[in-house]
Amino acid sequence: MEALGINLPGLITSIVSFLILFGILRAVLYKPMLKMLDNRSARIKDSLETAERTKKDAERSQEETQRRIEAARNEGQSMIVQAKEIAGRVRQEELAKAREEIEAERSRAQADIQRERDSAIEELRREFSGLALSAAERIVEHSLNESAHKELIE
Repeated sequence: MEALGINLPGLITSIVSFLILFGILRAVLYKPMLKMLDNRSARIKDSLETAERTKKDAERSQEETQRRIEAARNEGQSMIVQAKEIAGRVRQEELAKAREEIEAERSRAQADIQRERDSAIEELRREFSGLALSAAERIVEHSLNESAHKELIE
């Protein structure tokens, strides 16, 4: 082998040195580096799983929020319908109440008019009675006088 320029003891020494260096590098660098890469790979995998779970949770949360918004919208619509119905009933009640008040006021006014009319008729009767008595007195006074009686008749 010397003819080829290879020194056997140098070759064996180089091979042994290489194996020792390889063993040292494997023990000192390769295994810790593989462990570090495995740990990093696990952390990345965990982070990706966490991100996926977070994404799914966000989607569920968004869907739940949409359902709640829709439910609130529906509830709001039903409240508006109820409010309109209540307002309509209140309006009808107020109209009925106003009609009743108008009718009561009209009845009171008619009663007042009737009382005033009756009072006016009664006063007219009293005045008429007074006038009749007054006329009767005059007639009676003149009746005593026969000439005045003839004059009144003529």
